[in-house]
Amino acid sequence: MSYHVLFRQLAFLILAASGFLVGCSGPERAKPVDPGPNPASLGVRQVWKSSIGSVQFPLDVRTVGSSVFVASTDGNVAEIDARTGGDVWRADLATKLSAGVGSDGRYTAVVSRSNELIAIERGREIWRQRLNALTLTAPLVAGARVFVLSSDRSVAAYDAVTGRKLWQQQRAGDPLVLGQSGVILAIGDTLVVGLGGRLVGMNPQSGSPRWDTAVATSRGTNDVERLVDLVSGVSRQSDQICLRAFQSAIGCIDGLKGTLLWSKAAVGATGIGGDGTALFGAESDGKVTAWRRSDGESLWTSDRLRFRSLTTPVLLGRAVVVGDETGTLHFLSRQDGSTLNRVTSDGSQITGAPVLIGQTLVAVTQHGGIFGFRSD
Repeated sequence: MSYHVLFRQLAFLILAASGFLVGCSGPERAKPVDPGPNPASLGVRQVWKSSIGSVQFPLDVRTVGSSVFVASTDGNVAEIDARTGGDVWRADLATKLSAGVGSDGRYTAVVSRSNELIAIERGREIWRQRLNALTLTAPLVAGARVFVLSSDRSVAAYDAVTGRKLWQQQRAGDPLVLGQSGVILAIGDTLVVGLGGRLVGMNPQSGSPRWDTAVATSRGTNDVERLVDLVSGVSRQSDQICLRAFQSAIGCIDGLKGTLLWSKAAVGATGIGGDGTALFGAESDGKVTAWRRSDGESLWTSDRLRFRSLTTPVLLGRAVVVGDETGTLHFLSRQDGSTLNRVTSDGSQITGAPVLIGQTLVAVTQHGGIFGFRSD
């Protein structure tokens, strides 16, 4: 058996394991808590609906300007106007996808299950490049380049116009990695990536490291317990990045200097959202927690949504919004976590994280429904 086949199986094994850890409290899955009556004290209405096809990979819904970029497992990729729900363009790549979507508005990139990096320019496929390993993290498209973080902890850069590989860097790590989307973003002229439990700042021209900071360290008695990979869904304010290490910690880092500002123990598997004053995240048992951004001290915890496989939260005015496995979006008060409203989609799990673009909240489901909501 080749290294990449073995590696792929291990990655999906950990995906299954992480789902078990999130959804279970013992040998049998815990029953979701009844969230209680819906007060509907915050006006929320559905303003449009679209579809993309079944989504069975870790979709990262990308927003640029007034557009939202989405993709399906079967290789349908679309740019949708978030104001109306209408298509700007659609492309059928005729291949199953493992990661996406990255875009700068002009160039869009996804990765196939056959380890091909595929670039699209305004709805037209322009090139494909073979990658060396399974990739579950959406590419980053910035500065006319496409940056890829693969599951073998390699980072590579490609010319967005031609597809030519510009550089690749790789770091040794633990034998298993988390089978879900990781962290890759740009801050100023620094490429920032998550490698294991460390956040690394890199020169985007060469891939050479500028700084390297631990958010969490490996612990436990076996490979699964020692997983501390950083997970997608970060809260960025100016040059400060706040993020989660799988099942171990949350922390904030100065993205220019690489200085760890603080780190706190936290047991969760999805990313965190927030603003300049507070951070919000769902723990593995479904408790939603708010932390003070300046030092990580807890502000409140709500147990109303336990065992519902919650998404990374997003802020919408005075509400913290999380999606769950039933396709429901829960609007919680950012002040104390109390329920403000809840709305339903198509009954399938909200995939990725809801995103706010302009005045529209966009959520995508595993059945491929794309829903636009607005709050009064």
